[in-house]
Amino acid sequence: MPREVRERQMLDAAVAVFARRGYRAASMDEIAELAGASKPLVYLYLNSKEDLFSACIRREAEALIAAVRAAVDPGAPADRRLWNGLRGFFAHTAAHPDGWAVLHCQARTHGEPFALEVGALRQQLVDVVTQLITETAADGGCTAPLPETEVAGLAHALVGAAESLAGWSNERDGAASSEQETAATLMNFAWTGLENMAHGRRWIPIGA
Repeated sequence: MPREVRERQMLDAAVAVFARRGYRAASMDEIAELAGASKPLVYLYLNSKEDLFSACIRREAEALIAAVRAAVDPGAPADRRLWNGLRGFFAHTAAHPDGWAVLHCQARTHGEPFALEVGALRQQLVDVVTQLITETAADGGCTAPLPETEVAGLAHALVGAAESLAGWSNERDGAASSEQETAATLMNFAWTGLENMAHGRRWIPIGA
């Protein structure tokens, strides 16, 4: 069997076991058995449990970023670009719940170097959303230009909300929303606020 195929099988098995057991409780024996390989072969290909987990994070992160970028049509209207990006995100996390569990739950709870891998993923998502927000404001006839710091804050907030919603949707036993429903929930929240801000309609606290 080609090394690429065998390694993919090992990563598939590892993602499933890490998602189900968690990093610390997952065993290389179980991963090897699920992959249909010997434990020495898993170590030969992927060196250690830590390296295997890091490889899982990188693969799942790259797949998620690729899905979001592929969903965004540069020629579409501003609201459709944002909408398609959100749909791409939620469609991927719904179709790959184990991969999302590894990225969102497991990798965040075990410190370095895994937190750095997840941080890099989050920054890539923030960069994509920052560009979408900037383009959306410009294409929508923005009459009150948004400062860069505010755009960055909005991008971080939107990514954080998307991450939280994906986890919530995937964990709802028997009542999970479709990716379109989940995307629509966040799109309505984000689009209404963004449109108001872009036209100078802001909420101001009383007495400010």
